[in-house]
This record gives sequence, C-alpha cells and structure tokens, in this order.
Amino acid sequence: MLDWLNPDRERAGEKFMTIGTRVTKILVRRQCYAAEELWDETSNRVCHRVRDFVDSYVGDPALYFYAVAKLVHLEWLKDEKWKKERLVNKQPDPPEPDDDHELIHECLGECLQKLDVEDRELLLKYYEKEKREKIASRKELADKRGITLNNLRMQIHRTNVDLRKCIERCLNAAMQPIGHVLAG
Repeated sequence: MLDWLNPDRERAGEKFMTIGTRVTKILVRRQCYAAEELWDETSNRVCHRVRDFVDSYVGDPALYFYAVAKLVHLEWLKDEKWKKERLVNKQPDPPEPDDDHELIHECLGECLQKLDVEDRELLLKYYEKEKREKIASRKELADKRGITLNNLRMQIHRTNVDLRKCIERCLNAAMQPIGHVLAG
C-alpha cells in the first residue's frame, strides 16, 4: 500500500499520516466520537483491497481513502442508530460478579505498571478531569508535548489498544489454571 502512495517509503508514510489526520478531523467535525477507530477500519480496508485496483487506479490515492472513510462512517452511523434503539428497549445487564471485577481491576493495575512511565502518566492525565476541565486539560497536554490535539488522541488510542491487549492476556492467563484443574 505504501508503494501506491509514494515510491519513497518515508514520503509514503508521511502521506499516510496526513491522510489519516485529515480523515480523523473530518469525522470529528461530523460529531463522530470513534474517529480514530473508523480511521483504523478505513486504512485496514484500503490495505486489504489495494492489490485489486492499484494497477488501474488513476488519481490521488487520498481520494480513495476519503471515499472508503465516508462509507465506513455511514456504516457506523447505522450501527449507532441500531445500538441506541436497542438501549431504549433493553433492560440493564446484571452487575458483574465481584470476583471478575476484582480480577479485571488487578489486571488493569498490572498492565498500567507495564506501560512506559511517560505513556502511563499521559494516559492518566488524559482521563483525570471531566467536562470543561477535561477539554482544557487535553489541550494543555497537547501543547506541552508540541503536538496537535488529534495527534494526542491518536497516541492515547494506541496506548489504549496496547493496554486492552495486556488486560486480555492477563485475564486469559488468570483463567488458564482453572481450565487445567477442570481438565485434570
């Protein structure tokens, strides 16, 4: 895919990031709270399909990304509407058992400790405030790092993905001994 964007790998990477930033900004302006996730889905779809059309495509590759992002966004909007309709008619789920909650909390603590100190502090500061204070705090974090608010969001998203994977591994590891006992 990078070859399609530019034969020079570095310039291709820059173009990819520029397209990603633009797509994310467009989605944020459209009130999409999952802009980074939709950009990930868009780039994945383009990556999987690029071999099928790369030889016949004429024009700026960014336009193809924008078109795919528009379709992904429309799918997301339909899904969100469906979720809202279900939530209106749905009874609340029963609370999780305390053991599961404690295990998840332990795994979260372990995984937070495994993050780089800088990533951990950034993540905690990113989520520490609420409402208007949260907005101001996030702008301040971005300014201190010399990056845009969108780049800050992308960094947080990547850290959250790593954190989620770590928690899943921790939970799976915690559940394995139970499986061995039952199998034995």
